Amino acid sequence: MLYKYPYTSELGIITLLANDHGLLGAWYENQENYGGRFDFDNVQLLTDLHQSTIIGQAIKWLDNYFSKQPIETIDFQLMPQGTAFQQDVWAELQKIPFGQTITLDQLVERIKARQTKGLGTANAIIGAINSNPIAIIIPSHRVLIPSDQAENLLATNLIGPVLRESERS
Repeated sequence: MLYKYPYTSELGIITLLANDHGLLGAWYENQENYGGRFDFDNVQLLTDLHQSTIIGQAIKWLDNYFSKQPIETIDFQLMPQGTAFQQDVWAELQKIPFGQTITLDQLVERIKARQTKGLGTANAIIGAINSNPIAIIIPSHRVLIPSDQAENLLATNLIGPVLRESERS
């Protein structure tokens, strides 16, 4: 069964989506890929947090994040839906420590080192970042993307600087 929950953060509503096995998404309302491939009209709105342990754990994680408490690990399964290449990029994003950033070029080099078919181009990686279905928890905001390459990356361009500053303070 799928569950959704509107988490209220200091930056707006983040819609959480989970099944019984893991977190499938965490989207800001104006995020370009809001909802991904899921039809939110057919997903049960969670009214009792006891119905979904995963949503409860994601809320606790986000509460800790926004209250600037150190977060060592993620105690629940992340299950972002995407291609193998997107999964590879998202896994690499999760290696960027809290409060630190890397450049797009550094991420390109990390991905290129793992790819065998040349998919590690900056544009392909920007596409994967833009498709990231789990905002904040998969920290695409920690990648510094030049403004001439970023175009419509809401999480990176608008919310990203706020999250990066919050992590540094």
